[in-house]
Amino acid sequence: MVKIFGKDRPGITAGLFDTLAAYAVDVVDIEQVVTRGRIVLCALVTAPPSGLEGDLRATVHSWAESVKLQAEIISGHGDNRPRGLGRSLVTVLGHPLTAESTAAIAACITGTGGNIDRVFRLAKYPVTAVEFAVSGTETEPLRTALATQAHALGVDVAVVAAGLHRRAQRLVVMDVDSTLIQDEVIELFAAHAGCEEEVAAVTTAAMRGELDFEESLHARVALLKDLDVSAVDKVRTEVRLTPGARTLIRTLKRLGYQVGVVSGGFTQVTDDLKERLGLDFAHANTLEIVDGRLTGKVTGEIVDRAGKARLLRRFAAEAGVPLEQTVAIGDGANDLDMLNAAGLGVAFNAKPMVREAAHTAVNVPFLDTVLYLLGITREEVEAADMHLDQD
Repeated sequence: MVKIFGKDRPGITAGLFDTLAAYAVDVVDIEQVVTRGRIVLCALVTAPPSGLEGDLRATVHSWAESVKLQAEIISGHGDNRPRGLGRSLVTVLGHPLTAESTAAIAACITGTGGNIDRVFRLAKYPVTAVEFAVSGTETEPLRTALATQAHALGVDVAVVAAGLHRRAQRLVVMDVDSTLIQDEVIELFAAHAGCEEEVAAVTTAAMRGELDFEESLHARVALLKDLDVSAVDKVRTEVRLTPGARTLIRTLKRLGYQVGVVSGGFTQVTDDLKERLGLDFAHANTLEIVDGRLTGKVTGEIVDRAGKARLLRRFAAEAGVPLEQTVAIGDGANDLDMLNAAGLGVAFNAKPMVREAAHTAVNVPFLDTVLYLLGITREEVEAADMHLDQD
C-alpha cells in the first residue's frame, strides 16, 4: 500500500501512478480524499518484480519529496479486509453539529456492532449534514438505537439501507399544512370568516390526535358557512411556502423524481400549488360552494389519516414506483399512517408523538434538508440550480 499525503495540488494522482508505472505494478484499489486543501491518496498495488521493491520505495519517496509531500509504503498480502454484512447509510443533521453529538452517534453505531467505513459531508449550510457508511449491523436495529440517541442529543438522524435503490427513481409525497407551507389553510379561511380562534383550537387538538379528524374537519368547515367565494383567491395569495420548499421540489424534479401532495385541507388551494410548483400529484378535500358562497360542507371522500396512506399507495402505483421507494413527509397525527407506509417516513418539525413513530425526524425549518436524507449533496443542489439558470 502506497500512501501519499500533504498539500493538495493538480497532478498528484497522475504523478504517483506515473512513478509506479516504471515498475510494471497492477492497481488493486485506489482511495483519495481531499479535506481543507490536504490530500490523502492511497494506492494498493501488486508487488514489483523480484528484487525491485527497495528501488520502488526509494523512487516513490524521492518523488514525494520533490513535490513536497510525504509517503508511506506498507508491504503485505491480499486485498482489503471484507466489510461486515449489513450495509446502512446514516445521515446526521446538526445546527450546529457538535463534537459531543458526533462522538455519541459514532459510539452508538459501534455499540450495535457496526463499523464506520466512510464519512462524507453532504452540506455545510443551512445545516451541517454528514453521511456515515456503516457495515456489520442491520438497518432496523441501527435505526432504533440511533433514534433514541438523536432525540437526546438534539440532532436529526436518518438510517436507510444502502444499495442501488438509493439513486433509483422515487416518489416523494408531502403533507401540505405546516409542511409544504407554513400555514394551516383552514385557519386562513377562518380569519376571513371571523372565527379564527375557534377553528385554531379544534385544529390543534386534532393534530395532537385528541380528536377524530373527520369530525373535527366537519366542525371547522361548518364555521365557514356563508363565506364569500372571493376568499379563495385571497387565501391563495396568503399561503407562505416553507423555506426550502421550492428548492426541494425543483431538485427532485430535475433528478427524475415524482412529487405529490396529500392534504386534509382543500383542493381550492392544493390545485393551485400543484400548478405553481409543477407537482405530479395532488389530492385534498373540497369545500362545497353554492351561489358564490361556502356552504359549510365538504364534498366527496374525506382525506383523513387512513386516506393519506391510501393515496400514497395509489400515487406509487400510478407512478410505477414500488412502495419501498417512496418518501413521505408530514408533521401531524393525520400523517402517521402515510409515514409508516412509505419506504422512508420523515417527520418534519412534527408533534412529539409523530417524531417518535416516524422513521426519522427533521427539526430544522428548512424543507430542502430532506434532500440530504436522500444522499443528495448541497453541491449537487447548487449545480442543478446553475444548470436550470443556463436552460
